Amino acid sequence: MPDSSSVPKSCTASSRGPHPLSLLVIEDDPVLRDFCLEIGKQMGFVASFADSIPSARAILPRPVDVVLLDVRLPGGEGLSLLDEIRGKHPSAIVIIMTAYPTVDSAVEALRVGAGDYLSKPFTVDDLVSTLERATERRIFDVESRELRERLRIGQGDGRLIGRSPGMEKLYRILSKVAFTTHPVLIVGESGTGKSVVAQAIHLNGPRAGEPFTTLECSVLAPPVMEAQLFGSAGEPPLLGRPGTIFLDEVSELPLDLQARLVRVLETRQVTRDGAEAIPLAGRLLASTTRDLTRLVATGRFRNDLFYRLNVVNLRLPPLRERKEDIPLLAASILERLHLESEDYHTIAQDALHLLVDYDWPGNVRELQHALERAFALSSGPVLHLGDLPTQLQNARIEREHSQPIAAVPEPALTVEVRSIADMEKQAILTTLRQLNGDKLMAAKLLGIGKTTLYRKLKEYGLTDSVL
Repeated sequence: MPDSSSVPKSCTASSRGPHPLSLLVIEDDPVLRDFCLEIGKQMGFVASFADSIPSARAILPRPVDVVLLDVRLPGGEGLSLLDEIRGKHPSAIVIIMTAYPTVDSAVEALRVGAGDYLSKPFTVDDLVSTLERATERRIFDVESRELRERLRIGQGDGRLIGRSPGMEKLYRILSKVAFTTHPVLIVGESGTGKSVVAQAIHLNGPRAGEPFTTLECSVLAPPVMEAQLFGSAGEPPLLGRPGTIFLDEVSELPLDLQARLVRVLETRQVTRDGAEAIPLAGRLLASTTRDLTRLVATGRFRNDLFYRLNVVNLRLPPLRERKEDIPLLAASILERLHLESEDYHTIAQDALHLLVDYDWPGNVRELQHALERAFALSSGPVLHLGDLPTQLQNARIEREHSQPIAAVPEPALTVEVRSIADMEKQAILTTLRQLNGDKLMAAKLLGIGKTTLYRKLKEYGLTDSVL
């Protein structure tokens, strides 16, 4: 058995983060078990062990991050524990150990949920490198999950707002790619927030302290883009500097610059005439409103560049596909306008209904401009239908005229009278449902304090179960 004192002192990845990771060694050979425990402790793990399937089952209710699992154990096959480990600790990394390695057994172990594989006998370096891989993956999973939750509740950097299924999917992908260095292609209609997503990737990843540079490919002249990307006599290349380069509307990049960019991504070096090559240092993000596959088919975009940029593809849903997010977006926009001007405005219910009903061909950007206009022109603290832009009014009128005319019933002899309290209760209930129960946002939209809202909820018996 190798000497555990030969573990490199730099191998302490498991102590990264606020808490050390836990390691469970399930092995019946006491010599190998003690060796694994010692290596784990030297690497910073909080290590424990089990020597049989029954003793492992007794330990499994405790938190565990990484498991070293022997295939053959007293009481049965070690692989039989995999389902139980995955059930109790779905995020744990399980490493299978076996003295009888075959391709079939390795494939089977990975198929049923193992994260890695160690063949006995293994060296100190084998064990250390395997535990380091498990550590990196576990920390990545934790950080991704935490970032996803921050994005979901609107506390992540980058101003992403929404809880619709389309946005939840976006958060899941973004929370993983933020910690990588892969190129990302962000696809979406104009006004969906592609630049906001690019900034969110940058600000929530390890490059947050480095520069974020946007090159607007549809605006800049080709010589300017070339000088900025690849450098010139008096200017170092952006691609050779640390940070993130965002190629906005990359479909407009000229073909000759596309060819140069492909060479940089292939060689990982930026070359200039008469100058020494510079290593590629910047991370590349790109966006487009156009169908790049169609441009590739017609020869207007390079196939090799498309595949190099399209390592991760993020599609932003248009606002018409996530209308449930409109009340949250509106509340956020009004909050920003309030901070900028110190004037406070809320939205009348009929105006909010119109915002939700409208299809928003200009997406979030159009919503933002509509509320900014209404905010500026409103004669009071409440934004009404008449304060909204003409195109929204016209769309509403056209929709009403296009609907079939229903038979008009005979006028009733009685008139329904609703109390102010009943109307207030209905306004609170409607707003909370539109905001998915977000009480803080509801209070802002209704123009009342959070304490007042909670008092009203209690007064009207509006519990979370009815929202």
